[in-house]
Amino acid sequence: MTGQWETLGETGGVEAYVHRPAGDVRGAVVVCSELYGVNTYVHDTCAELAASGYVALAPDYYWRSARRTGLGYSAEERDDGLVLMRGLDRDELVADASAALAAARTETGERGVAFLGLSMGGHIAVRAATELSFELAVLFYPGWLLNSGFPLVGPVPPLETSERITAGGAFLLGFRGELDHIIPAEEWEQAERQLTEARVPHELVTYPGARHGFACADRPDDHDPQASADAWRKVYAALESHL
Repeated sequence: MTGQWETLGETGGVEAYVHRPAGDVRGAVVVCSELYGVNTYVHDTCAELAASGYVALAPDYYWRSARRTGLGYSAEERDDGLVLMRGLDRDELVADASAALAAARTETGERGVAFLGLSMGGHIAVRAATELSFELAVLFYPGWLLNSGFPLVGPVPPLETSERITAGGAFLLGFRGELDHIIPAEEWEQAERQLTEARVPHELVTYPGARHGFACADRPDDHDPQASADAWRKVYAALESHL
């Protein structure tokens, strides 16, 4: 099977890059991209998930501004992505995540659904977990969990309402590199405390010496193969356990 773009819900609305497994479906994963959009790295991530039996759907959260954005990792393209990211609205993101969840449920039948977020997408996955009900949220170096500053965050950062994750039922699995310049250690520790106090089932992992973006081989200056391999082992174990 190969991936393809499909409309989720009404024609003219949010689209997703969808990759289905060739054989039996073990569940579905909504892949929420970095600020670079649904690029080659996201396509490859969807393909890997599909090869392991999971329907992978990667919503185009930028669709209201630019359709099917897929940027590379140059400084110029990062600036383009920041412009698009600053145009995202929290409530519109939740609406798009809800459409993706509904499509994922249709694909899986009785199997479960996970949201897997990469950087900006990690924030979206946590926000979705505070508003929607699904089985697992996987977060690779998620930003702005405890602080505002962008319209996509809104006035209340998602972990200030951690108890709503408990109500939604998601297990939260998060990864951060020790040298992450976006997520300081103190913030990760505070996230741990808030999740524990809200009784959210979770596991937060820090990889020594790893940087922000450590799981992406397309970012050679940041990629950490050992940390990435270990994180993905944990991801597949969590998918097996929760879906």
